[in-house]
Amino acid sequence: MRRPVQTLLLTLTGTGLLHAALFTDTYLRYVKSGLRPPLIVSGAVLLLLGLAAAITRDGRHSSGPAPGHGPDGGGHGQDAGHGHDHTGTPRIAWLLFLPAASLLFHAPPALGAYTAARANDKPVAPQKRFASLPATSPVPLTLTEFTQRVRQDRSRAVAGRTVRLTGFVTPAGEAGGWYLTRIVFSCCAADSQTVKVRVYGGRTPPADAWLAVTGTWHPRGTLGTRTAEAALDVREATPIAQPVNAFTDDLPLTPS
Repeated sequence: MRRPVQTLLLTLTGTGLLHAALFTDTYLRYVKSGLRPPLIVSGAVLLLLGLAAAITRDGRHSSGPAPGHGPDGGGHGQDAGHGHDHTGTPRIAWLLFLPAASLLFHAPPALGAYTAARANDKPVAPQKRFASLPATSPVPLTLTEFTQRVRQDRSRAVAGRTVRLTGFVTPAGEAGGWYLTRIVFSCCAADSQTVKVRVYGGRTPPADAWLAVTGTWHPRGTLGTRTAEAALDVREATPIAQPVNAFTDDLPLTPS
């Protein structure tokens, strides 16, 4: 790859990283929020390397031809005896500009229902003790907490209680129905895991729609054991705005 192309690629990639991590929230589609500082540093380093390469190249051009390579120097250049130039950029190398430019002009979409429908569910960590549920109704829970309560809480505290969960819609496929879903990043999109709660009742909303769902546990299996299904009989489903940091399993948002 020719030096000017390398320089442009470095500069474009650095600018794209800085734009995504410093001036927008786009980076949250791909990595956890805690990785924002390393992304900013990486973008700045790439941008500086690109600018330094450009300045160095301009300095060399302004100093004239190197000794032994000018008209009177007796040199003919590295490729003079071959009759052709080996420094041309392979056509496929230009594809490297696509991901760099996408950070500036058209960022790849975030993970959603398509990924969740094909991903493995996140293993639920064992938990022996559970705090008492608050007296408020509905009780706000994360999808992970609801699943733990349904399958591990021997006190069966969620029995008959109205809970509120938030997430996005993933169609259940040929079986019909849908799941309320969260995709959780451990580090980045490459290691994402899915938490899903089956929803019974009502029509299936559009895929990827964010909802606050209120309902009660759908009695299937023995509550407090692994046979219990993490499922909800829906009473109300209210559209909500997608949270800025969508790839966590946080407490439900207040419907707007």
